[in-house]
Amino acid sequence: MKQVTIYTDGGCDPNPGPGGWGAVLIYAGVRRELQGGERATTNNRMEMTAAIRALETLKESCEVRMITDSEYLRNGITQWMAGWKAKGWKTSTRQPVKNQDLWIALDAVVAVHTVKWEWTRGHSGNRENERCHRLAAMGRREALGSPK
Repeated sequence: MKQVTIYTDGGCDPNPGPGGWGAVLIYAGVRRELQGGERATTNNRMEMTAAIRALETLKESCEVRMITDSEYLRNGITQWMAGWKAKGWKTSTRQPVKNQDLWIALDAVVAVHTVKWEWTRGHSGNRENERCHRLAAMGRREALGSPK
């Protein structure tokens, strides 16, 4: 089974507002960069979209090392999702889970792979995380129709 490392980032300026996401995929020394954006979104939605889009690009089942600076994303998929699903996509306070559409999409794409989720501190000098941040900024500008 192929082993792929994926770094992701996403954000908005302001939040909520126009946002972008970026991902760097590394396999056998080959890099692939992805980016995109939306005119009206949130930081959390962009973080999730980065992971979904990156995993969707994999053409076969892989062992994935997913590195994100979003605790919301990592904790959601590793700690909270099972409970949300068991409660019919409700939180512990019986409120609807925010971003349910993206959690469902992420759950489906993760099921195809073996994913190890790792957290890294954002903007702390991790070269690939910093690159994802720049890709996300480019994606946001593109969503707004601004030049790169």
